[in-house]
Amino acid sequence: MVAALEREIWPLVRHWHVSGREYSGRRFRFFESENRVAVCGGIGPQAARRAAEAIIALYRPALVQSVGFAGALDTSLRVGELFEPRQVVDASDGSRADTGSGSGILVSFSSVAGRDQKSRLATAYQAQAVDMEAAAVAKGAEAHGLRFAAVKVISDDSTFAMPAMERFIANDGDFRSSAFALHAAMRPWVWGSVFRLARNSARASHRLCEYLSRNAGDLTTVSERGGSQQ
Repeated sequence: MVAALEREIWPLVRHWHVSGREYSGRRFRFFESENRVAVCGGIGPQAARRAAEAIIALYRPALVQSVGFAGALDTSLRVGELFEPRQVVDASDGSRADTGSGSGILVSFSSVAGRDQKSRLATAYQAQAVDMEAAAVAKGAEAHGLRFAAVKVISDDSTFAMPAMERFIANDGDFRSSAFALHAAMRPWVWGSVFRLARNSARASHRLCEYLSRNAGDLTTVSERGGSQQ
Protein backbone atom coordinates (compact mmCIF):
# COMPACT_ATOMS: atom_id res chain seq x y z
CA MET A 1 0.00 0.00 0.00
CA VAL A 2 1.28 3.43 -0.96
CA ALA A 3 -0.21 6.45 0.83
CA ALA A 4 0.83 10.09 0.89
CA LEU A 5 0.82 10.88 4.62
CA GLU A 6 0.87 8.72 7.74
CA ARG A 7 -2.27 10.35 9.11
CA GLU A 8 -4.24 8.83 6.24
CA ILE A 9 -3.58 5.26 7.39
CA TRP A 10 -2.39 5.70 10.98
CA PRO A 11 -5.37 3.91 12.62
CA LEU A 12 -4.45 0.84 10.55
CA VAL A 13 -0.65 0.80 10.89
CA ARG A 14 -0.05 2.27 14.36
CA HIS A 15 0.67 -1.18 15.85
CA TRP A 16 2.51 -2.59 12.84
CA HIS A 17 6.25 -3.18 12.83
CA VAL A 18 8.18 -0.15 11.57
CA SER A 19 11.22 -0.71 9.39
CA GLY A 20 13.46 2.13 8.23
CA ARG A 21 15.13 1.24 4.95
CA GLU A 22 16.97 3.11 2.21
CA TYR A 23 16.29 3.02 -1.49
CA SER A 24 17.88 5.13 -4.22
CA GLY A 25 19.48 7.48 -1.71
CA ARG A 26 16.30 8.09 0.31
CA ARG A 27 15.16 6.64 3.60
CA PHE A 28 11.60 5.36 3.95
CA ARG A 29 9.52 4.16 6.88
CA PHE A 30 7.75 0.93 6.03
CA PHE A 31 4.93 -0.48 8.13
CA GLU A 32 4.86 -4.27 8.04
CA SER A 33 2.19 -6.74 9.15
CA GLU A 34 2.13 -10.37 7.99
CA ASN A 35 1.62 -10.28 4.21
CA ARG A 36 1.08 -6.51 4.00
CA VAL A 37 3.40 -3.54 3.88
CA ALA A 38 2.64 0.16 3.67
CA VAL A 39 4.72 3.22 2.94
CA CYS A 40 3.84 6.91 3.11
CA GLY A 41 5.84 8.60 0.40
CA GLY A 42 4.62 12.18 0.62
CA ILE A 43 2.25 14.40 -1.32
CA GLY A 44 2.29 14.59 -5.11
CA PRO A 45 3.13 12.36 -8.08
CA GLN A 46 6.91 12.47 -7.77
CA ALA A 47 6.82 11.47 -4.11
CA ALA A 48 4.32 8.72 -4.86
CA ARG A 49 6.38 7.29 -7.70
CA ARG A 50 9.52 7.23 -5.52
CA ALA A 51 7.65 5.40 -2.78
CA ALA A 52 6.13 2.94 -5.24
CA GLU A 53 9.53 2.14 -6.72
CA ALA A 54 10.98 1.64 -3.24
CA ILE A 55 8.26 -0.71 -2.04
CA ILE A 56 8.39 -2.70 -5.29
CA ALA A 57 12.18 -3.09 -5.17
CA LEU A 58 12.42 -3.95 -1.48
CA TYR A 59 9.32 -6.10 -0.98
CA ARG A 60 8.47 -7.53 -4.42
CA PRO A 61 4.68 -7.27 -4.02
CA ALA A 62 2.14 -9.10 -6.14
CA LEU A 63 -0.25 -6.16 -5.84
CA VAL A 64 0.47 -2.45 -5.51
CA GLN A 65 -2.37 -0.41 -4.07
CA SER A 66 -2.76 3.36 -3.88
CA VAL A 67 -4.66 4.26 -0.71
CA GLY A 68 -5.55 7.51 1.01
CA PHE A 69 -7.65 10.64 0.69
CA ALA A 70 -9.46 11.97 -2.36
CA GLY A 71 -11.63 14.97 -3.08
CA ALA A 72 -15.13 14.46 -4.41
CA LEU A 73 -15.97 15.69 -7.90
CA ASP A 74 -19.36 14.00 -7.92
CA THR A 75 -21.80 16.00 -5.80
CA SER A 76 -23.32 12.78 -4.46
CA LEU A 77 -20.09 11.65 -2.77
CA ARG A 78 -19.85 12.57 0.90
CA VAL A 79 -17.00 12.72 3.41
CA GLY A 80 -16.13 9.25 4.64
CA GLU A 81 -17.42 7.41 1.56
CA LEU A 82 -15.09 4.87 0.00
CA PHE A 83 -14.28 5.03 -3.68
CA GLU A 84 -12.66 2.18 -5.61
CA PRO A 85 -12.21 3.41 -9.19
CA ARG A 86 -12.17 1.19 -12.23
CA GLN A 87 -9.91 3.67 -14.02
CA VAL A 88 -7.26 6.10 -12.86
CA VAL A 89 -6.46 8.99 -15.21
CA ASP A 90 -3.29 11.07 -15.13
CA ALA A 91 -4.36 14.65 -15.85
CA SER A 92 -0.81 15.56 -16.89
CA ASP A 93 -0.80 13.36 -19.99
CA GLY A 94 -4.25 11.77 -20.25
CA SER A 95 -2.96 8.23 -19.71
CA ARG A 96 -5.26 5.72 -18.03
CA ALA A 97 -4.77 2.69 -15.82
CA ASP A 98 -7.46 0.03 -15.44
CA THR A 99 -7.69 -1.55 -11.99
CA GLY A 100 -9.76 -4.50 -13.17
CA SER A 101 -12.39 -3.94 -10.48
CA GLY A 102 -14.45 -1.20 -8.89
CA SER A 103 -16.30 1.46 -10.86
CA GLY A 104 -15.94 5.07 -11.91
CA ILE A 105 -12.95 7.27 -12.60
CA LEU A 106 -10.35 8.82 -10.33
CA VAL A 107 -8.27 11.61 -11.84
CA SER A 108 -4.82 12.43 -10.47
CA PHE A 109 -4.01 16.13 -10.60
CA SER A 110 -0.62 17.66 -9.81
CA SER A 111 -1.79 20.21 -7.25
CA VAL A 112 -4.43 20.66 -4.56
CA ALA A 113 -7.78 21.06 -6.33
CA GLY A 114 -10.12 23.79 -5.11
CA ARG A 115 -13.81 24.11 -5.96
CA ASP A 116 -13.34 25.64 -9.42
CA GLN A 117 -10.64 23.17 -10.41
CA LYS A 118 -12.79 20.27 -9.23
CA SER A 119 -15.58 21.40 -11.49
CA ARG A 120 -13.24 21.59 -14.48
CA LEU A 121 -11.78 18.15 -13.78
CA ALA A 122 -15.21 16.60 -13.42
CA THR A 123 -16.21 17.98 -16.82
CA ALA A 124 -12.96 17.15 -18.60
CA TYR A 125 -12.60 13.55 -17.41
CA GLN A 126 -16.11 12.53 -16.33
CA ALA A 127 -14.42 11.60 -13.06
CA GLN A 128 -16.01 11.12 -9.67
CA ALA A 129 -13.00 11.98 -7.49
CA VAL A 130 -9.55 13.56 -7.58
CA ASP A 131 -6.27 12.82 -5.83
CA MET A 132 -2.61 13.61 -6.48
CA GLU A 133 -0.82 10.26 -6.32
CA ALA A 134 -2.73 7.26 -7.71
CA ALA A 135 -1.70 7.66 -11.36
CA ALA A 136 1.98 7.78 -10.39
CA VAL A 137 1.62 4.61 -8.30
CA ALA A 138 -0.19 2.95 -11.20
CA LYS A 139 2.68 3.78 -13.55
CA GLY A 140 5.16 2.31 -11.10
CA ALA A 141 3.18 -0.93 -10.94
CA GLU A 142 2.77 -1.06 -14.72
CA ALA A 143 6.49 -0.54 -15.29
CA HIS A 144 7.16 -3.71 -13.30
CA GLY A 145 4.28 -5.76 -14.66
CA LEU A 146 2.40 -5.77 -11.35
CA ARG A 147 -1.29 -5.63 -10.52
CA PHE A 148 -2.57 -2.24 -9.43
CA ALA A 149 -5.58 -1.21 -7.37
CA ALA A 150 -6.79 1.93 -5.64
CA VAL A 151 -8.94 2.52 -2.57
CA LYS A 152 -9.68 6.12 -1.73
CA VAL A 153 -11.84 7.76 0.90
CA ILE A 154 -13.51 11.12 0.42
CA SER A 155 -11.99 13.73 2.74
CA ASP A 156 -13.58 16.82 1.16
CA ASP A 157 -16.79 17.12 -0.81
CA SER A 158 -17.18 18.84 -4.16
CA THR A 159 -18.18 22.20 -2.67
CA PHE A 160 -15.56 22.41 0.07
CA ALA A 161 -13.30 25.47 -0.15
CA MET A 162 -9.82 24.15 0.55
CA PRO A 163 -7.54 26.43 2.59
CA ALA A 164 -4.38 27.57 0.81
CA MET A 165 -2.02 24.64 1.38
CA GLU A 166 0.09 24.37 -1.75
CA ARG A 167 3.08 26.38 -0.51
CA PHE A 168 3.39 24.17 2.59
CA ILE A 169 4.14 21.07 0.53
CA ALA A 170 7.92 20.63 0.44
CA ASN A 171 9.82 19.48 -2.63
CA ASP A 172 10.12 15.98 -1.20
CA GLY A 173 6.36 15.72 -0.68
CA ASP A 174 6.35 16.34 3.06
CA PHE A 175 3.64 18.61 4.42
CA ARG A 176 5.07 21.34 6.67
CA SER A 177 2.29 21.09 9.22
CA SER A 178 3.89 23.39 11.81
CA ALA A 179 4.33 26.18 9.28
CA PHE A 180 0.77 25.72 8.06
CA ALA A 181 -0.58 25.78 11.63
CA LEU A 182 1.26 29.03 12.32
CA HIS A 183 -0.02 30.52 9.06
CA ALA A 184 -3.62 29.53 9.89
CA ALA A 185 -3.39 30.70 13.50
CA MET A 186 -2.70 34.24 12.32
CA ARG A 187 -5.72 34.26 9.98
CA PRO A 188 -8.95 33.76 11.94
CA TRP A 189 -11.04 33.85 8.76
CA VAL A 190 -9.63 30.44 7.71
CA TRP A 191 -10.18 28.72 11.06
CA GLY A 192 -13.56 27.36 10.05
CA SER A 193 -12.29 25.61 6.92
CA VAL A 194 -9.16 24.34 8.68
CA PHE A 195 -11.12 22.85 11.58
CA ARG A 196 -13.64 21.32 9.19
CA LEU A 197 -10.87 19.80 7.08
CA ALA A 198 -9.20 18.34 10.19
CA ARG A 199 -12.47 16.85 11.39
CA ASN A 200 -13.30 15.44 7.97
CA SER A 201 -9.79 14.02 7.55
CA ALA A 202 -9.98 12.18 10.88
CA ARG A 203 -13.35 10.70 9.94
CA ALA A 204 -12.09 9.69 6.49
CA SER A 205 -8.94 8.08 7.90
CA HIS A 206 -10.88 5.90 10.34
CA ARG A 207 -13.34 4.86 7.65
CA LEU A 208 -10.57 3.94 5.21
CA CYS A 209 -8.62 1.99 7.81
CA GLU A 210 -11.69 0.06 8.95
CA TYR A 211 -12.21 -1.02 5.36
CA LEU A 212 -8.57 -1.95 4.75
CA SER A 213 -8.51 -3.95 7.97
CA ARG A 214 -11.64 -5.92 7.04
CA ASN A 215 -10.31 -6.64 3.56
CA ALA A 216 -6.78 -7.64 4.53
CA GLY A 217 -7.10 -10.91 2.66
CA ASP A 218 -7.24 -9.09 -0.66
CA LEU A 219 -3.72 -7.74 -0.25
CA THR A 220 -1.53 -10.64 -1.30
CA THR A 221 2.20 -9.93 -1.39
CA VAL A 222 5.36 -11.76 -2.23
CA SER A 223 7.73 -11.93 0.71
CA GLU A 224 11.19 -10.58 0.09
CA ARG A 225 12.65 -13.02 2.60
CA GLY A 226 10.85 -16.13 1.44
CA GLY A 227 10.46 -15.23 -2.23
CA SER A 228 7.13 -17.07 -2.46
CA GLN A 229 3.56 -15.92 -2.57
CA GLN A 230 1.86 -15.95 0.83
